Amino acid sequence: MTNGVVSGIKDLGHRIFGGYAELLSIPHTARFTVGAVIACMPYPMVGMTITIAVQFYYGNYSLAGGLTAVQAIAGAALGPVLGTLVDRFGQRQVSIPTIVVWMVAATAMITCIKAHVAPWILFCIVPFLAATPPWGAMSRQRWTNLLRHNRGDVNRAMSLCGVFDEAMWVVGNPLASILAVISGVLAFSFTGMCVIIGALMFLTELTTEPMSQTRLAKMDGVSRAEFRRLEDEKAKKLRAETARLDARRRMTAEGASPEATKAAEQEAYDRAMAGKKESIWGPGLVAVCVTWFGLGAFQSAASISIVSFATEAGMKSYTGFVFACFSISSLTGALLYGAKNWTIPLWKRFYFCLAVVNLGIGTFLFARHLWVIMIIYLVIGVCQAPTWVNGNQLMLHLVPQTRFTEGMAWMGAMNSIGGSAGSAIAGVFIDRYGSHGGFSVVTILALVSLAIAFCGLKQIKTSTETPVLTELG
Repeated sequence: MTNGVVSGIKDLGHRIFGGYAELLSIPHTARFTVGAVIACMPYPMVGMTITIAVQFYYGNYSLAGGLTAVQAIAGAALGPVLGTLVDRFGQRQVSIPTIVVWMVAATAMITCIKAHVAPWILFCIVPFLAATPPWGAMSRQRWTNLLRHNRGDVNRAMSLCGVFDEAMWVVGNPLASILAVISGVLAFSFTGMCVIIGALMFLTELTTEPMSQTRLAKMDGVSRAEFRRLEDEKAKKLRAETARLDARRRMTAEGASPEATKAAEQEAYDRAMAGKKESIWGPGLVAVCVTWFGLGAFQSAASISIVSFATEAGMKSYTGFVFACFSISSLTGALLYGAKNWTIPLWKRFYFCLAVVNLGIGTFLFARHLWVIMIIYLVIGVCQAPTWVNGNQLMLHLVPQTRFTEGMAWMGAMNSIGGSAGSAIAGVFIDRYGSHGGFSVVTILALVSLAIAFCGLKQIKTSTETPVLTELG
């Protein structure tokens, strides 16, 4: 009996983690994947640190919300620019100067907060904290470049990145809460150390770094614009071929005759080739970006409202652990989600997970204790990482292959803009009506976000009917 239980546990572990282990056994992949996650520590820590430190020194949630909003807006404006520069000139060439700017800004920011300077000075500094290289997009670009057009492995790699991202939030949120309460200097110092260590791990791994458009164009003896045009034409042909193979598999599974199968293949191929010229701003990408705006809005509003709720209850030091519960649950969801090769269409998985997260967070308005919020987070968190994984997979199908990092950056930018709007609005309502006012904003934003997402259902479904995985060069 004992041997059977042990064998069953091993088999279950192999089914869940075996695919991830195979990916990380590829030479050099573990180094850049882990390095990217460590370098991303400013994402979970800086916003929380600013909120707690500013509230402590200035006693004003509106100021804290305004500062995080400005940082998010600056990140939204800078993110696509950095993504475009990375695609054109290379990951190291763009990341190194960006890191230097962030380190200087972080030092100046915490020094000024402790000195209780005029708020306008903080607003002048905080935009430079958005100077963060698109580590997540660059890591995913390396994975897609390594795995080429292997759908199963690419999907699992996206889930693996989601697992590591959630691990970052599990560590980052409670650390930010604890360290910022002790000292804002300590919190920013730890974050800066993570940026340096992660950047060294990621940027010194040269064997997996994709070549920039500039280098590839130079090798082909053409301009960057001509190179992108040629790559877009190749992507269109690849999409058409993928559609033809999908049609063959579908007709074979249905037991169709060879003649009907051949006709379906040709129809799918012709339909894909008749599509419009490749553009990053197709209807599917627009729908996803608008959805990500709403997602960022209500989640950021929920975060600042939970901080206010915990402060009113005398439990502010526990806020990081509440957020960590959400991340732990999300990490579990990412592990399980990536372990399965899904046959359910991507758009159905995307909308199901999105609905669970939106409706779940919308119930915070009715919570009467911090632990109730924690339990809700634990329940709905299993769909959080899969929502982001699905969004990342949608990007593989929606943008031209030469602009993948830029497309990912736009998605993150819209999420940041939504986050800035959500935190700013929630901050005003919290100052006037307390945490209940903040949670009212959260519920309204969550419901509106879900409605907006379903308005894009037709576009997202259509855009993913003939998928193609992104490949550069």
